[in-house]
Amino acid sequence: MKSTTTGLLAASAFFSSLAIAENGVTANRILLGQAAVFSGPAAQLGIQMRNGIKAYLDYVNEHGGVNGRKVELVSEDDRYEPSVAPAASKKLIEEHKVFALLGYVGTPTGVAHLPVVTQAKVPLVGMFTGAEALRAPLNRYVFHVRASYYDETEKIVEQVVSTGGKKIAVFYQNDAYGEAGRKGTEIALTKRAMKIYANGTVERNTLKVDDAVKTINAAEPDAVVMVGAYAACAEFIKQMKQAGSGATFYNVSFVGSKALADALGQHGSGVAISQVVPFPWGTAVPVVKEYQALAAKSGFTDYNFSAMEGFLTAKVMVEGLRRAGKNPTREGLVDALERMQDVDVGGFYVSYSPKDHAGSKFVDLTIIGRNGKFLR
Repeated sequence: MKSTTTGLLAASAFFSSLAIAENGVTANRILLGQAAVFSGPAAQLGIQMRNGIKAYLDYVNEHGGVNGRKVELVSEDDRYEPSVAPAASKKLIEEHKVFALLGYVGTPTGVAHLPVVTQAKVPLVGMFTGAEALRAPLNRYVFHVRASYYDETEKIVEQVVSTGGKKIAVFYQNDAYGEAGRKGTEIALTKRAMKIYANGTVERNTLKVDDAVKTINAAEPDAVVMVGAYAACAEFIKQMKQAGSGATFYNVSFVGSKALADALGQHGSGVAISQVVPFPWGTAVPVVKEYQALAAKSGFTDYNFSAMEGFLTAKVMVEGLRRAGKNPTREGLVDALERMQDVDVGGFYVSYSPKDHAGSKFVDLTIIGRNGKFLR
């Protein structure tokens, strides 16, 4: 009888381990996946997001992991191209067999990833995008850590109007991301009985801004709200300044602040950027001090907003995994995240519920100062 019982227990443990392994969880590890841009003109966005994630996961693993399991990360390059995105997610889910996903980057690619993620019912935490298309209608498997582009453009328009600006133009990427920012700006202006003064676009992953410069510069705007990636935005600002524009330039956070400052060089002074995470060079917010210490320990001493966002995303994911318990399931992780109400991850607060996966509404404004340094 004893041997039969032992055999049944062994068989049960064997089949249980098989079931767990299919979900990216083994006795000693949890495998997470990230599909983001790691090549091309927007590469720094994915690279820095991953650096922030790894800095926190390195620390977690050094201290025993989550419920006794090390947390590992595998990444796939979607090149910031919607046509490539679905295959990257499928590879993570079907070949790598990850348990959950985090740190995705971009709106057009995010929209393309979503059907794959949703069909597979794999939780995705922390998308580096504030687009409404990825927030409404609510998706049970997608959890945001950052504020929306509507939140950011409202803050920008409020700032421009409060300083006397009346003519506001929009330079935006000609895709779902750019349209999300353009729409947010339009909503903020409509609230104030104002309209977009001029529009100009750029195609994704290109620097062809000449037409946008001609159109927007001719309108002589007081300010330009910019919704693009760092390389194209830098080229637009340089050409506008060379054309004699006196406009103030405002970028939404996705631009990649440090990469934009680097690309602008001497032309960067006075360019503003809305931020959805705390100032990464500060000392007042506990999670920033933690980020600085752990990033330096992992060899990522180039502090920046994108890595700060990756760090916060990893903290939220790890907290969700802890709350999901010793035998985590994907549905259990979703339930655990939805119970996270006003959770303090170090002076930055995140809230979810079964009806709201927005996470945060935090928005701050920064300006590039002399020598590429950021000012609040």
